[in-house]
Amino acid sequence: MPEPQKAAAKKEEKKKEEKKKEEKKVEKKLEKKEVPQDAKEEPPADAAPEDKPAEPEGLFIEKPQHVLVETGKDVSIVTKIDGSQVPAKPTIKWFKGKWLELGIKSGIRFQFKDSYEKEAKVYTFELRIGKVVVGDRGDYRCEITSKDKFDSCSFNIDVEAPRTDEGGNVLQAFKRRDAKNNVAGELDFSGLLKKREVQVVEEKKKKKKDDEDEFPPEIWELLKGVTKKSEYERIAFQYGITDLRGMLKRLKKVKVEVKKSEAFTKKLDPAYQVDKGHKIKMVLELSNPDLPIKWFKNGQLIKPSSKYVLENVGLKRILTINKCTLADDAAYECLVGEEKCCTELFVKEPPVLIEKGLDDQQVFVGDRVELEVEVSEEGAQVMWMKDGVELTRDTGLKYRFKKDGKKHILIINEASKEDTARYKVMTNGGESKADLVVEDKKLEVLQGIADLTVKATEQAVFKCEVSDEKVTGKWYKNGVEVRPSKRIQISHSGRFHKLVIDDVRPEDEGDYTFIPDGYAISLSAKLNFLEIKVEYVPKQEPPRIHLDTSGKTAENTLIVVAGNKLRLDVPITGEPAPTVTWLKSDQEFTEKEGRAHIEEQKELSSFVIESAERSDEGKYTIKVVNPVGEDSATLHIKVVDVPDPPEAVRITSVGEDWAVLVWEPPKYDGGQPITGYLMERKKKGSMRWMKLNFEVYTDTTYESTKMIEGVLYEMRVFAVNAIGVSQPSHNTKPFMPIAPTSEPTHLTLEDVTDTTATLKWRPPDRIGAGGIDGYLIEYCREGSDEWIPGNTELVERCGFMVKGLPTGEKLMFRVTSVNIAGHSQPATMAQPVTIREIVQQPKIRLPRQLRQTYIKKVGEQVNLVIPFQGKPRPKVTWKKDGQPLDPKEISVRTSDLDTILFIRSAARHHSGQYELSVQIENMEDKATIKIRIVEKPRPPQAVMVKEVWGFNALVEWEPPKDDGNSEITGYAIQKADKKTMEWFTVYEHNRLTRCTVSDLIMGNEYYFRVYSENICGLSDSPGISKNTAFIHKTGIMYKPMDYKEHDFSMAPQILTPLVDRTVVAGYSTALNCAVRGHPKPKVIWMKNKMEIREDPKFLMKNNQGVLTLHIRKPSPFDGGTYSCRAVNNLGEALTECKLEIRDPRTARTECHALPLPPRTAVWQGEDMHTEKRAPPPATSLHPISANWGGGGGGGVSYSYPPPPYWSRALTPLPCSSCLDFLTPH
Repeated sequence: MPEPQKAAAKKEEKKKEEKKKEEKKVEKKLEKKEVPQDAKEEPPADAAPEDKPAEPEGLFIEKPQHVLVETGKDVSIVTKIDGSQVPAKPTIKWFKGKWLELGIKSGIRFQFKDSYEKEAKVYTFELRIGKVVVGDRGDYRCEITSKDKFDSCSFNIDVEAPRTDEGGNVLQAFKRRDAKNNVAGELDFSGLLKKREVQVVEEKKKKKKDDEDEFPPEIWELLKGVTKKSEYERIAFQYGITDLRGMLKRLKKVKVEVKKSEAFTKKLDPAYQVDKGHKIKMVLELSNPDLPIKWFKNGQLIKPSSKYVLENVGLKRILTINKCTLADDAAYECLVGEEKCCTELFVKEPPVLIEKGLDDQQVFVGDRVELEVEVSEEGAQVMWMKDGVELTRDTGLKYRFKKDGKKHILIINEASKEDTARYKVMTNGGESKADLVVEDKKLEVLQGIADLTVKATEQAVFKCEVSDEKVTGKWYKNGVEVRPSKRIQISHSGRFHKLVIDDVRPEDEGDYTFIPDGYAISLSAKLNFLEIKVEYVPKQEPPRIHLDTSGKTAENTLIVVAGNKLRLDVPITGEPAPTVTWLKSDQEFTEKEGRAHIEEQKELSSFVIESAERSDEGKYTIKVVNPVGEDSATLHIKVVDVPDPPEAVRITSVGEDWAVLVWEPPKYDGGQPITGYLMERKKKGSMRWMKLNFEVYTDTTYESTKMIEGVLYEMRVFAVNAIGVSQPSHNTKPFMPIAPTSEPTHLTLEDVTDTTATLKWRPPDRIGAGGIDGYLIEYCREGSDEWIPGNTELVERCGFMVKGLPTGEKLMFRVTSVNIAGHSQPATMAQPVTIREIVQQPKIRLPRQLRQTYIKKVGEQVNLVIPFQGKPRPKVTWKKDGQPLDPKEISVRTSDLDTILFIRSAARHHSGQYELSVQIENMEDKATIKIRIVEKPRPPQAVMVKEVWGFNALVEWEPPKDDGNSEITGYAIQKADKKTMEWFTVYEHNRLTRCTVSDLIMGNEYYFRVYSENICGLSDSPGISKNTAFIHKTGIMYKPMDYKEHDFSMAPQILTPLVDRTVVAGYSTALNCAVRGHPKPKVIWMKNKMEIREDPKFLMKNNQGVLTLHIRKPSPFDGGTYSCRAVNNLGEALTECKLEIRDPRTARTECHALPLPPRTAVWQGEDMHTEKRAPPPATSLHPISANWGGGGGGGVSYSYPPPPYWSRALTPLPCSSCLDFLTPH
């Protein structure tokens, strides 16, 4: 290369490098300008390194940032939550705009992820949007919820068009280039202009594409299926579309481009809806029945089954889905060739009803609570609420939700006082409420410890009873805890606590105390040790009872609690030993065994009652006698017990959420004064009773509150004395907390006569759970306070006519609504009403359809209802053509407001002009009604062919004599060739009485007939032309020869008779014969001399005299004698044959016994009658042909492919039933 050229090339290379550097600088500047809003700004140079970022406010550690993204790319939004501020995993919701929740659009484009870092206690949530479109541009919101904490923040996503690489230097693209694509240095202006045109076209296409991508495709599918204008606003609001007008313009352009389907004539509906458990049919129509069709559900091919039934009915294709479930709620698609038809099925779940509601419960702190409800369907969704606030799994670990079939259970572990609330469970078909009361544990002492006095070596038993079976406790002696030993036993059984000391010693004497664990109460008793002193008693000592009974009766009384053991030990002295006698109320008591008995010991007599009863109460006397003297002592035993249940427990009044409970004190107080009462209530049908008070209630009237209106309750009462709590009283009758309704509204006077007044009103604004049983109407004279009932029974509808009112009086009216809770406040009319008839001018309100002629057909019913007005009741008169009506044919019924004209079966003579007159004294109103009864007309008259020319004929006629009482609307003309006499319609609805019939066939002769027509239809019979129209052949005149025609008439003659046949059952057969005769004979087929009629098993054919009877798959019952009879007016002919039907197994055996046919089948030169056990060589595998010659019936030929191996001798048989020998294995 010459040096000047080298220098020029170097200069060009340098220029290229400089230009590339300039382009890179420009690109860097552009990148700096296009930095997205969420890019982090670098801190200023003078910023101190010690500056710390601001601490996050609320629950967010890192909030979502504003994002700028290109169309078609993916974008990810990340937020972080402080886990130390929330007790459990928070719930996050992403919104676009104000209301559109993105969670419902979760799928391919919208994806949600979350993670948790345990060490840092940070929750990370991510929203990922794939292939962003322009419609995704806008404001977004993120909401965080965790129990009682809530926080939210907003961010923005901005979408821009994709950037081009050549945007930095436009002119660079238009440099001239050589063959090696090297820049020549000059601008190519012609290329620049061409490129500009291409750019404009591409920009238009790109703009159009951006417009199409502005909204997601699923929104356009929704908009295309909208039928109501109001749906556009709803969809735009739901998906955050602000340019509604632009959306409708684009939608109009889209809808104009309707492409006609080639495969479908009728597509599926846009959507179908079906109730759960029902079946649904999806129907479409195809343009070609031979097109293949496939059904898909959510992209999966549907195969026919009992669930999915696919039907083909003509051009219709039907998909039936039986017993729809929620799993069938999906998108369905029908594919025919390359065309698709889509729809969506919505399965509607029936309302879930509550079969067994919640029960009120009363528990103690720390107890486990289970609130159980039973619904009508398994797997149903329910919502639990506490005081109106929804309970969820994220509420805390305290609440657990359990499902067991139809039962739903809310479990509260270790209940606290905070759990006291009204709980509600809701379904889509009902709700149930219940109150939960949590109280502190209170321990009641049902039986205290009694002081004991025991002797040496005896047993001491301390026993007490508390209200809680789970309570434990400790025993103390003089403040020191008692430990179990061989002599000392401590036991706990249910509510009873025992301390048993065997072989009592003097050191066991002291104060014993029982202290329950966890309660600030104690039970104390004293153990007294009785020492026995042995003294010398001289002989002959009078008897003596060592009991101090010198005091008053009250001091000599022993009190024992019913059910406890009473042991009365009486020391006795005397020498010799005295005789002891016990008396109860002056009756000697001598029982030695049983519940109450006497025990005798030396110098001691004991009276023992094992379990004291009320009957043991009374005066007891002990007498001791010996020869020296006698002594006696009297004691009074009083048995105290819990009182009897209260009596006459009843509910006296109820309100919206309260009820008043009243009762009488018990007849027997248990020997101790009644200290108060305890009350309980429950819902009817429930087994759980809830206490209403924990402290005894001294009064006999109690108001129970906080009940649920409309729920049936029962209540009961316990009496309490110092001994304990009585048995419960009888339950009250079920009652319902209910309040009376508010007063009826809009009470007005509708009508008034001399003795009646008609009132109307509307139901009360507030009805409540008790509903309305009816209304009570009352009235009183003006100035009086005495209200008189206007109805004896409650009125259910909102209107009533009060009868028997005094004429001319001014009366006030009021209406009261009544339900189970009582009477509401009355609704009273503001002004009194004067009871007097108001004269109203009579007026007939003729219906619009009766203002013109009323037309009915003969035989139909005529039922005219004509309302009128007028007071007092007017006199109504009917006339026809000025004459009174015949009551035998026409019925008339008249009420206060209308009159009815009724004709059961209309006839022609009922036509005419009917006059209705309504008269009140001198005032009268009239109306005229025209009724026409019509029927079919008679046929036309004098039908004639007036003229024939060419291939045309003129037919004229006269109108019918009777037009059926209706105008003739037209005529129907038919023609028939004289040879065939088959009629064809030429004209319909012809208005004139003549017509020209064209296009007649040359050489034929025609008859014509005409039907007349009116509004009832065509006449029953036609008018037939008396002459004919003969169409002559043009240019050819036929001159018939003078000779006598040959008579072809002949009686039927059998040309080929029937032949006896033997066939195998199950194989169709046919019987053939031939017959001749003129005129054409009638053919009758018979079996066993019985005519074969329309039996689907037999098919009879007649082809030019060849008669065939096809028998489809005959059975042995079809055998017999078949005959064919041909009959015409000249005679008849008969032929017969016998048909024998053989069983296939019998036929096969007989066929094996037959001699071989004259021809044989050959396999490559080898005789097939020889048994072949090995297959022929591979080179000789060719088809086999077997042909049998038959006598008279022709031959039979079969062809078989080469079998791999034959299991029998290949002996060909002459019948089709024996072909099973060809079965390979």
